[in-house]
Amino acid sequence: MDLFILAFAITVGVVLLNVKHQKRRSALLGHILGDSQIELLIEKLTQGYLRAVSETDAARRDQIWALIAKPETVVATEMKRFADDFAQVSAASARVSKLPVGLPWATQLPARFNFDLREALQMHARGIADAVANHAGRSLRDKAFVVSAEIFLMQHTCHWYCRSRHVASVRLFAHHQTRHDQVLAAVSPETRKAYGALTGF
Repeated sequence: MDLFILAFAITVGVVLLNVKHQKRRSALLGHILGDSQIELLIEKLTQGYLRAVSETDAARRDQIWALIAKPETVVATEMKRFADDFAQVSAASARVSKLPVGLPWATQLPARFNFDLREALQMHARGIADAVANHAGRSLRDKAFVVSAEIFLMQHTCHWYCRSRHVASVRLFAHHQTRHDQVLAAVSPETRKAYGALTGF
């Protein structure tokens, strides 16, 4: 009975520490984002993509694509600003545990068990900007597919930082009905290679 009480007390303590840790990280991201409209812009952009690819009238579809061009550019600019602002965070605060579940002390493990969110956000900013610029010459539909994947992967990384890899994957599927491996397969080869080197996935 005493062992049960001890185990229960330890479990509660770990959960409370983890919640505090997660709240601190969410607050840090929120503070750096400040008054940025990046989340709203991303939502409008992804909705615009859905409208464009589902539109059957060619003239109307071309009009939607034209309207999407500016939000694409703004999202890329805002993402770069966010990555640059987060680059000022300390190394200790930027560590992300590679463990599937969140533990309050996991970021104190050796470097091979963590990655740096500062590097990850710079990678995501480059990936989104390159996809928007469309240097690869993709069709508008394929471009939208890659830009969306780059954005979803960035959101997954942010949720991973605030919570855990498992929670981030659950949220990704809940919000976009897409698995992490599907998103990773849809981003540009450059992003996929850099992501693998950084996170090990």
